[in-house]
Amino acid sequence: MLVRYKKSFEKIAMGLLSFMPYEKEVKHLMETMEKYEQDDCWHLFLWKKGEEYIGIVGVAVDGNIATVQHISVIPSHRGEGVALAMLQELSKQYKVVANEITKLFVDKCLTILSEAEGTN
Repeated sequence: MLVRYKKSFEKIAMGLLSFMPYEKEVKHLMETMEKYEQDDCWHLFLWKKGEEYIGIVGVAVDGNIATVQHISVIPSHRGEGVALAMLQELSKQYKVVANEITKLFVDKCLTILSEAEGTN
């Protein structure tokens, strides 16, 4: 289930974002969190499975377009389709696109989702 970020999720969100290669440095990670908390166009969502938060996706929204800035899943849950599920949920509200950093992964996920929709 996709859950909108709240300040009380800060440590969880930082932990999930830190799995992204360019978010390993604490100073940069703090700047990223500040961007999500202060910029009304940047939205952060956590993926909850049972009682555990296992994934995160951050987007910059412009109208009905959500550009994926960050997407990460904890290592023990990778390969389970968590990223696909997060993007699928987002695509119910927005046209989802990728930025330069997330492009390779997000485009692959979006292709899988569109192929799955074509078979239904």
